[in-house]
Amino acid sequence: MSEIFIQRFPVDAADIDELGHVNNIVYLRYAQDIAIAHWRSRAAPEMLSAYVWVVARHEVDYRAQLTLGDQVEVRTYVDDAAHGATWARFVDIYKEGAAKPSAQIKSNWCLLDAQTRRLKRVPPEIVARFAIQNAG
Repeated sequence: MSEIFIQRFPVDAADIDELGHVNNIVYLRYAQDIAIAHWRSRAAPEMLSAYVWVVARHEVDYRAQLTLGDQVEVRTYVDDAAHGATWARFVDIYKEGAAKPSAQIKSNWCLLDAQTRRLKRVPPEIVARFAIQNAG
């Protein structure tokens, strides 16, 4: 399995829908925010200037509600291999301290050339930076 990158977020009042729990779109925001943070934390400066990522697809499985005041732990990792310009990213969203995730998201991200905005095959040096074995 690849390296796991973790961030924590508080559930704020603006995140709550009329049913009293975190709105579905907030889960996608968590997924996007952690993906961007993971990319920026691991990519070399020349990678950050040469490439951008866009989402082609999200698949979300909701398992348990998150509510106002919860602390959320979001964990992400990428697939062990990219497929052409596409790379799968997995995001598990936990209520802090919970044994099972509240939601699980699989996203297919596409790599683009930052200048031309054309699809680019994910180079091996990017895969090597992100699909490393977790030391823990």
